[in-house]
Amino acid sequence: MPTWLWVLLVAATIYAGAVVALLMSGRGVAARELALLVPNLLLLFKDLLRDPRVPRGPKVVLAIGIVWLASPIDLLPEFLPLIGPLDDAVVAALVLRHLVHRAGVDIVREHWRGEATTLEAILRAARIRDA
Repeated sequence: MPTWLWVLLVAATIYAGAVVALLMSGRGVAARELALLVPNLLLLFKDLLRDPRVPRGPKVVLAIGIVWLASPIDLLPEFLPLIGPLDDAVVAALVLRHLVHRAGVDIVREHWRGEATTLEAILRAARIRDA
């Protein structure tokens, strides 16, 4: 089996384990939001790429960010517990921060399909002041 497939399998297992741990601790809403975080972010990025109100520059940055996140080559390998996804999280936060500053937080909120509180937490974590 290729190495990238092993890395993907390990990352998916850790992700699923976190969702199950939240469910078992009685935090069903948090578990659902964690389970839907990646799909919601992908839908957000897709919608922002298609939105004519988003300037071309931020769309280029978004496309580069998507390639970075999808790339199997990382600064920190994904199989490292807790710190493995850190470089991807930093890139996603920087891309989102750039998009909000150039396109506006209202456009990002408009395209977000998850819980509003989850987006607000992401915006706060990315140190976006309008959140």
